[in-house]
Amino acid sequence: MAASLLRRASTSPSVSLLRPLSARFFSSDETVLTIETSVPFTGHKIEPPSRMVDTTPKELLSFFSDMALMRRMEIAADSLYKAKLIRGFCHLYDGQEAVAVGMEAAITKADGIITAYRDHCIFLGRGGTLVEAFSELMGRKAGCSNGKGGSMHFYKKDSRFYGGHGIVGAQVPLGCGVAFAQKYNKEGAVTFALYGDGAANQGQLFEALNISALWDLPAILVCENNHYGMGTAEWRAAKSPAYYKRGDYVPGLRVDGMDALAVKQACKFAKEYALANGPIILEMDTYRYHGHSMSDPGSTYRTRDEISGVRQVGQERDPIERVRKLILAHDIVPASELKDIEKEVRKQVDDAIAQAKESPMPDPSELFTNVYVKGYGAESFGADRKEIRATLP
Repeated sequence: MAASLLRRASTSPSVSLLRPLSARFFSSDETVLTIETSVPFTGHKIEPPSRMVDTTPKELLSFFSDMALMRRMEIAADSLYKAKLIRGFCHLYDGQEAVAVGMEAAITKADGIITAYRDHCIFLGRGGTLVEAFSELMGRKAGCSNGKGGSMHFYKKDSRFYGGHGIVGAQVPLGCGVAFAQKYNKEGAVTFALYGDGAANQGQLFEALNISALWDLPAILVCENNHYGMGTAEWRAAKSPAYYKRGDYVPGLRVDGMDALAVKQACKFAKEYALANGPIILEMDTYRYHGHSMSDPGSTYRTRDEISGVRQVGQERDPIERVRKLILAHDIVPASELKDIEKEVRKQVDDAIAQAKESPMPDPSELFTNVYVKGYGAESFGADRKEIRATLP
């Protein structure tokens, strides 16, 4: 990061997304730090925003604690999966945390977010709890989807988080539909529809973008480009991997998705643009440390040196280490306090797992609830409960 400029100003307080962490870790200092993003933004049919981003010591500490908590949750999920306490599909987000926290810092809960199946950390960013997350991962009643959705179907309606979706690219038309409702109801809010580079070639994405542009919908399409769609490198799947240009007539912006402050600046810029003009595409240049899913070791189509090269502190790519460096450079707290935050994060995760394990599994009678229209009267019966009886209205 470039050297920062400091000035005094009144600014709205930054609140950690994943409370409660011990209050002593969070500075009340509202000194504004103006920090230059690590790399420039690149625009398509639009003038990029300034690289100079305003933040505060409190916000930087919340970024650090939130990303540390997200990463620890994903590492713990890896262990629970290997212990067979999480079954089915499971896609981890470690490495991409800056997208979740930077986006959340730029918007409000009135704005909508919809994403694909790599959704755990987006759920936390929207205000979900660790107990809800781990309960859902383990199929327990205390989960955010009552234990019936699993890893790919996190959901938090009261914060306008419309899910994790298992069908590649299918969330984008839904997100544009949410944006249509926001415009129709004159809500003054936007919807972020997230997808990966693997989904960027889906036809439905272009259909949804076309109608969004025709109707000037406040839709922000966010391509989380971690450079591998499952096990396929982007250059093998896309003739033009400049995803921010894919909208053609729709403007786009390429963003360093490993820099939380750059993500915040881009999302703030995109929200203002979308409310005034209609859709815009953000391409977040990011990287996932785990494989595509738990069945993918992640090392057959890329080298271990490539992965470690991104993670190494000296490479200045890891999003958590970048924020750590900023905090230490500005003497916000000493390194020992950051270590204390990480210790408390580990404790929170361990406690949440213990609580989630205490939650019961859904009752078998719940197997067909939330599937059919209310009042349809579908129920399972028989010795093995494989038969369904339904009463037509």
